[in-house]
Amino acid sequence: MRSMKGTTTGSDLFTEVNECMDRLGLKWDRLTGVTMDGCPNLTGKNVGLLKRMQDKVTEIDMDQKLVFLHCILHQHVLCKSVLKIDHVIDVVTKIVNFIRARALNHRQFVALLEEHETEHRDIGYHTAVRWLSLGKVLKRVWDLKAEIREYCEKKGKDFPELSDEDWMADFAFSVDVTAQMNELNTKLQGKGLFVHEMHSLVKAFMTKLQFLSRQLESNNITHMQTLKEVTPPADHLRRYSSMLGALHGEFSRRFEDLRQIEDKMCLISSPFTCSVDNAPSDVQLELIDLQSDAVLAEHFKSRSLLDFYSSLKEENFPNLRRRAQKMLVLFGSTYVCEQTFSMMNFTKSRYRSSLTDDHLSAVLRISTSDIQPDFDALVKAQQRLDFSH
Repeated sequence: MRSMKGTTTGSDLFTEVNECMDRLGLKWDRLTGVTMDGCPNLTGKNVGLLKRMQDKVTEIDMDQKLVFLHCILHQHVLCKSVLKIDHVIDVVTKIVNFIRARALNHRQFVALLEEHETEHRDIGYHTAVRWLSLGKVLKRVWDLKAEIREYCEKKGKDFPELSDEDWMADFAFSVDVTAQMNELNTKLQGKGLFVHEMHSLVKAFMTKLQFLSRQLESNNITHMQTLKEVTPPADHLRRYSSMLGALHGEFSRRFEDLRQIEDKMCLISSPFTCSVDNAPSDVQLELIDLQSDAVLAEHFKSRSLLDFYSSLKEENFPNLRRRAQKMLVLFGSTYVCEQTFSMMNFTKSRYRSSLTDDHLSAVLRISTSDIQPDFDALVKAQQRLDFSH
């Protein structure tokens, strides 16, 4: 992590990256890919950071092409804009704010839930930057819609949408769609996922969207658990079908960068089933040797990808090992960066304003590392111990 106190143009970013590479002793010709969040000073075609990084690598090796990926999690959240469910989100937000904004209202609502002995004992806020929280809030409000209706009547607050069948149908559809997207989001946030595994999760979700869209078009709502509670008319189902189709199209558009390297990912993730004829020429003969070796086939089933490719002999599979190295070091998302940034915000609070960049870097190094310190060795290495007063 580098601290930037001035401008953050593509040139400034490249200068920081270059200095960081030099300080850590990293070589540019070893760089394989870059994962980013898509801001303009990164992606600018002429002066952006990515263009400058590719130019730097090209100076060293004309044939080296970097793989640029847009964070899968970031892309996934951006796709929701095509759903056009703001008319549902806005009303739900108003309902939640009415209940939670004043302490008295909130206490009375919680007391009502306790009286009815509901499964949920409270209702939470939705944070605009958190896609997961939206799905949870929509689901919670739907589950408590009867209690919310009763509470609003007691308080003399009218939300006509709660009695509008069309709006309630849209609400139910929104709950089901956000539940599906939350399930994908949660899977994508798993630790230790390779980029091909994240791509497989996205592909499966896109296939589900097509399947659900076809079902809705045929007036089949078997897999829309919330929508089954309101049984909307056929014209609503056709509209929901087109919305899922639009969502699938947006996913397809935004994940084009992953499709461009899909064959390369398949070669590494499924080397025993991929076609030798369609494989790159430099690994075709090695691939034949690999697929003909029954022992290696058993090892592939029982070991992790890292262990399997590490076990391949360099003299027998040099090109396949090199391609595996390049593919397995790619980051599918900036999840690790976001975690570290959150840790930095937690550490650098207003009560610790005197922290220098060096101190903060050291604290972050400790707080984000999985390595356990050897305290015994550290103590033995000291010539004397300083006791506290």
